[in-house]
Parts: sequence; structure tokens; C-alpha cells
Amino acid sequence: MAAPPDPPPEAAAPDPSAGRPRRSRASLLPVLLPIALLIVVAVAVGSWLQFAEREAVDTVHTVGSGAPDRVDVEAAVQRVDATARELLLRVWVTPRGRLGEADGGAPVADLTLQTSGSTLGDLEFAAQERIATRDVKVAISGGSVSDYPFDTYRTDIAFRAQLGGRQVPVRLLFSNNDTLFAVSAEPAPAGQDGIVAVSVDRSGSLLVFAVFMMVVMWALAAAVLLGSWYLTTRGEGLVWPALSWMAATLFALAAFRNTAPGSPPIGCVLDWCAFLWAETVIALCLTVVVVTGVRSILRRAEEPEEPLEQTA
Repeated sequence: MAAPPDPPPEAAAPDPSAGRPRRSRASLLPVLLPIALLIVVAVAVGSWLQFAEREAVDTVHTVGSGAPDRVDVEAAVQRVDATARELLLRVWVTPRGRLGEADGGAPVADLTLQTSGSTLGDLEFAAQERIATRDVKVAISGGSVSDYPFDTYRTDIAFRAQLGGRQVPVRLLFSNNDTLFAVSAEPAPAGQDGIVAVSVDRSGSLLVFAVFMMVVMWALAAAVLLGSWYLTTRGEGLVWPALSWMAATLFALAAFRNTAPGSPPIGCVLDWCAFLWAETVIALCLTVVVVTGVRSILRRAEEPEEPLEQTA
């Protein structure tokens, strides 16, 4: 009896990945390297800007007399209120040499600090009593908060000391602790007094963030404009997800604008250069899309239905 024939060999299952082109890992390097380089450059530039701004905040401007018997006045800006056009100055007074006792903690006689006209009030310290810090308000001028974030201000800060009725030398140490403003001081020679001419500007980080906000507002308005153009030219009707996105963008911009540092008032440069126009563009696009969509739906409803062809 003949042996049965051998069964045909089974066909090997096709490899599903055989027809797919294999992506080489080396092909990703031309894409990843520029991205990594941009990240490194951005971090380096940001670190340099942050370091420069930190150095500016830590800078102490010294002006006045260097005599051993003097009154040291440390004045630090705590807060700048551009709306009220004033800054809050924290003052620490230390009599040195024969003018003070207890390591400068108290004057040997009645001490009076006369300030400039922009400073609201003089400072008086009783003899042999511990000196505590004082907060004084200084009026600023020369700018308008409506110019935010490009508004600038100026003022003069001066101190003249009298101990026991006679004038004594003053050394002024001026610094800034408000991170939202950059304060620069130009010393003015005035003999025994301590006088600085102060210029107040928005800080670099605030300026960069405000400009970034304006760019984002215009970018969102352009995105909504392009989306509305697509919907109206294609006759898509009322596309509810797109309408929801446009409406959400309209209200999100208002909340985004309120996050601007420094609480700028309505009508500043930020509004007239970006916010108000972006809101107007988005609102008009939303209205046009709704009107066009409704007209498209009504037009379709009025068109007669084509009769179905009868098949033999």
C-alpha cells in the first residue's frame, strides 16, 4: 500500500511590519537637536535676565557724608502705587559715633529728620529712646498709569538731620524691594544732606510679560478669525463645538487680561493695543458665524427635496 503524500508546507504568516518603512532613530536627530538648542538658549537668556534683575534689586545706592559722627538713613522702597502716584518708603535711622548710644540704637539728643517736599512728613526721635523703623509715603510725578506697561515716574528723596538743634552729617543708603518696578537713583551732591533723584519704571519681567500678553491676545483673535472664515465659506451651518470655543475665548481673554501684574486700569496701552481690539474681533466673528449658520440652515430647509428615482 502506497504511503500517503506529504502535506504541503504551510505558508508562513506575513509579517505585518514587513511592508512598513522603519523609521531610523538617526532621522530624529535633525529635529531634536534644534529643539534642544532652542531650549538651552531660552533657559540661558532667561537666567541671565533674572540674574541682572536680581542684581538691580540688590543694589544699594550710597550718597552723603562719610564722617565718623553721622546719621545713617537706610531707605528702601517697599511698594509703588502708580494709581495713587506715591511710593512707600521704609526708613531705618542709625546715629553713628558720638551721635548715638547703645550701638546706634538711640540718639544722644532729640533727633529730627527733615525730608524733601515730596515726602509726606518729617521724622522725629526722642533722646535716649530706641529708634524704630518708620514708613513714609513719597509722592511721585512725571508719568501716567494709563501708559502701562511703559509708564515712568520720578521724584526726589532728601534727608537733613538735626541733633539737639544743630545740623549733623547724613549718609543715605537707598534701595528697592518692589519687584514690579525698577528704581534707579542718581546721587546729588548736597554737603551734609543725603539727596537722590529717583526714577521709577516697570521692571523688565513685568514688561516682557505684558508684551507677551498682547501677542497672545492678537494670536487668539487671529485664530478665531481664521476659524470663522472657514465656517462661513464652507457653509457648515451651526457647528456648536466651534461656537463654544469662540465664546470661551471671548470670556477667557477678559480673565487673562485681569492677570496682568500691577492691576492696570481699563484704558491703558495694554487695552488699546491688544485687548479691546481682540475682544472686538472675536465678538464680531462669533456673530457672523451664527448669522451665516442660521441663514445656511434656513436656505437648506426651503430647498425642495429631490424626488427619488423609481427603479424598474
